[in-house]
Amino acid sequence: MAPIKKNHDLDRIIEMAWEDRTPFDAIKLQFGLEENDVRILMRKHLKPNSFILWRKRVKGRKTKHLKVRGFKSSSFRCSRQKVISNNKITKSKK
Repeated sequence: MAPIKKNHDLDRIIEMAWEDRTPFDAIKLQFGLEENDVRILMRKHLKPNSFILWRKRVKGRKTKHLKVRGFKSSSFRCSRQKVISNNKITKSKK
């Protein structure tokens, strides 16, 4: 598991893990964490009940895995959405 450099990185990883349409591959690309590493991180930093709820939500969810998605991966961004600083994915697509 790659070391987390900053506290806001940890917050962003947890946020991305909770998001339905953010695949684990995006977390790996941006932070170098495999799906199993994200699972370990979530177990460590969430309350036990929150971790259980997250696991139930993510387990088997097609949108979290690029290879089993039923739709083309296109990035939708609302025109009112601010650019997230330190988000390598957003910056690389401009």
